[in-house]
Amino acid sequence: MSEELYTQKEAMLYSQRIAQLSKALWKAVEKDWQQWIKPYDLNINEHHILWISYHLKGASISDVAKFGVMHVSTAFNFSKKLEERGFLKFSKRDDDKRNTYVELTETGTELIIEMNKNYHNTYHSVLEGSLALKDLYGRFPDFLDVMAVIRNIYGEDFIDIFERSFQHFRDSFDTIEERTTVKG
Repeated sequence: MSEELYTQKEAMLYSQRIAQLSKALWKAVEKDWQQWIKPYDLNINEHHILWISYHLKGASISDVAKFGVMHVSTAFNFSKKLEERGFLKFSKRDDDKRNTYVELTETGTELIIEMNKNYHNTYHSVLEGSLALKDLYGRFPDFLDVMAVIRNIYGEDFIDIFERSFQHFRDSFDTIEERTTVKG
């Protein structure tokens, strides 16, 4: 172990603070998320898999598990349920027979667009709780410190997938709005 640059008290206080804040934030996120997806008869894992599949375009089950922070068997089992409902399709690649890949069907893509269109039909306490910071600073919080901690825990691959999916989300948002406007 490297030379200790902190006291046991500092370490324990930091760990407990992170644990308590993370749990409180997750509880609010979970409640908001469940309310948003409830009309679509999805659970959080299913929605997360659809979202990952939409933004990563042909992700492997391993990628879904890694980015979804879930066990591979959980990612596979929930993906199978989504396939049965017609939202996902499974495939193998000619150059990679070992991995199973998932991709949204047209129905799955339409579902994601519909959910995005109806985002504001439910209350989002985390969003509402962040608006004062947006008003004060002109932007939502960046969580740069949290990103650095996550990078150190899950690695650069996780952050790369995270950034790639959010870049796709940014790039495709205008397309989503165009398609939802046409439908609406």
